[in-house]
Amino acid sequence: QVRLVESGGGLVQAGGSLRLNCSASGRSFSNIDVGWFRQAQGKEREFVAGIMWDGLAKSYGDDVKGRFTISRSNPKRTAWLQMNRLKVEDTAVYYCNRLDHALYRKTPLDSWGQGTQVTVSS
Repeated sequence: QVRLVESGGGLVQAGGSLRLNCSASGRSFSNIDVGWFRQAQGKEREFVAGIMWDGLAKSYGDDVKGRFTISRSNPKRTAWLQMNRLKVEDTAVYYCNRLDHALYRKTPLDSWGQGTQVTVSS
């Protein structure tokens, strides 16, 4: 089973940028769809972005379209989430996970890791 670990979170001012990393170990990374999710305090976890195994197709949650970009490098066994024009409401713990399909059901398949905290100050 592939294991995904998140990193790169931190504290940033509103309007700023951060790039999150999702690093893979274990079985092959190059044939799995990957997604980013987030959970703000007191709220349910929500889908943020997904990318297909070959990187050719992507999907985004409505709240982040035009501001966030998901990408991946299969040789580096890493996926990234570039977050620009951050808002206070983007504050959350961000998680990556293997998806059943990055464009349709977007269902996470594995147990959740520790995530990485993103805090956006006003």
